[in-house]
Amino acid sequence: MEKLSILPDHNRAGVGIHIASLAGSYGIGDIGDSAHSFVDRLGQMKMGFWQFLPTGPTAYGDSPYQPLSAFAGSEMLIGIDPLVRQGLLVPADAEALTRLPPTSVDYGNLIPEKHAVLARAAGQFYAKAGSELKTAFEDFLHVQDSNWLGDYADYRILKTMHGERPWPEWDPSFVHRDQRAMQKSRESNRTAIEQIKIIQFLFDSQWKTLKQYANESGVCLFGDMPIYIALDSADAWANPEILLIDQDGRPSHVSGVPPDYFSADGQLWGNPLYDWNFHKNSDYRWWIERMRHAATQSDLVRIDHFRGLESFWSVRFGADTAREGRWLPGPGDGLFDAMQTALGSLPIVAEDLGVITPQVASSASYSGYEGFAVCSR
Repeated sequence: MEKLSILPDHNRAGVGIHIASLAGSYGIGDIGDSAHSFVDRLGQMKMGFWQFLPTGPTAYGDSPYQPLSAFAGSEMLIGIDPLVRQGLLVPADAEALTRLPPTSVDYGNLIPEKHAVLARAAGQFYAKAGSELKTAFEDFLHVQDSNWLGDYADYRILKTMHGERPWPEWDPSFVHRDQRAMQKSRESNRTAIEQIKIIQFLFDSQWKTLKQYANESGVCLFGDMPIYIALDSADAWANPEILLIDQDGRPSHVSGVPPDYFSADGQLWGNPLYDWNFHKNSDYRWWIERMRHAATQSDLVRIDHFRGLESFWSVRFGADTAREGRWLPGPGDGLFDAMQTALGSLPIVAEDLGVITPQVASSASYSGYEGFAVCSR
């Protein structure tokens, strides 16, 4: 099995800015020309790291920390100019995007307009893409379709079919992934499903180009992994066994943190909790694939709320605040031992915000990874 490598041990300065916040001509920063121009600026400033927020597809509230998938990329971040250069679009196809605000992201208008533009590019893929791009797409399908891509495409189709409602509110046959209902949906939506896969390929292709360009420019990409996944996500729908939820997608307890100097009521995040016994018994396969994917995209990966892997705050579902909860043990070193065995050295940076108790600080899993300092000037 291929091993992942970590950067040499040294201190370098960097900046944190989300990709959506970059300057661009199409209503939002992107991983195409916007990101390449920013890498050039980082090189001019002798900055070694670019830290950004999670890059998964967002839903209600457009929060990068509640993505619809732990593996898919946000189609809103796909660069338009590279698609024009590849012949999948002409400039006039993206004219509506050029009329969006230049200094802020108007998601309400951006999302339908960009979806339409990307659907056009995907619809012309087989007719307009070169042979090299088509071969790369087939390779992408071979690796990812049975891993996460097929489930993600099914999920997005069904979510749209159900008015974008969370999957526990869908027709029960789709909540429970009835084989006959799923097959009928795939047959009825064959073209739309293929377009979703093409769009994910375009994100992946542009991301690989960006990472190579950044690394050749002396810039390391510093990604961000939310510790929890959203209940309304392809991961939770396709793999409910990884979470503490019932067969209808209802959690008994959810995530958060207790009262601290940030909040007298604590923070009630509401994400479903992991079934760590299941993960342990499956040798942490889902987490290994998640880390493999993240480490392929970024040179370093910050795990948000890292201390939750040592112990986590469990709050009864339906509680008004996070005050009433309890600490429960996380996977600790077992998770990291499994990931290191499968992947080699892990490019992890531990987020150390919040109350770090002596027990947490002394754990091998916590002390074995670097932290980082933030300067606001």
